[in-house]
Amino acid sequence: MTTIEAPRTPARPARKGVNWEKWGWIYMRASGVLLVILIFGHLLINLVLGDGVQQIDFAFVAGKYATPFWQVWDLLMLWLALIHGGNGMRTLVNDYAHNRTVNRILKWAIAAAVVVLVLLGTLVIFTFDPCPVGAHAADLPSFCPAK
Repeated sequence: MTTIEAPRTPARPARKGVNWEKWGWIYMRASGVLLVILIFGHLLINLVLGDGVQQIDFAFVAGKYATPFWQVWDLLMLWLALIHGGNGMRTLVNDYAHNRTVNRILKWAIAAAVVVLVLLGTLVIFTFDPCPVGAHAADLPSFCPAK
């Protein structure tokens, strides 16, 4: 006759709270899909349609950033890509930096770099002005009215 043993208890009890590793994994998949769409759309508009790479100059960028649609498009691409890359680097640090102090320093450095780049990129996207008031006429692009 075979006896059935009682199930073993887990080595450690289940943690309560948010499972950040799970949400990081989900973010990587979702942001990856969105980034493929955003990046291929970006490449299609900038390199395939119109005159191709010859059309890209200061005026082309200024025209794109004059519309909220392209500001939001580039903002999404910037934020998703930087956070996606930062999360990937965090995973590498967790996998290979076994010293606790080094691990923490590297993760803080990654987080700081991502925050600084997101802030600077966002600032550029929303404050870009190809025709700043008070600039000398010789310093302005040809499409700007002399002020």
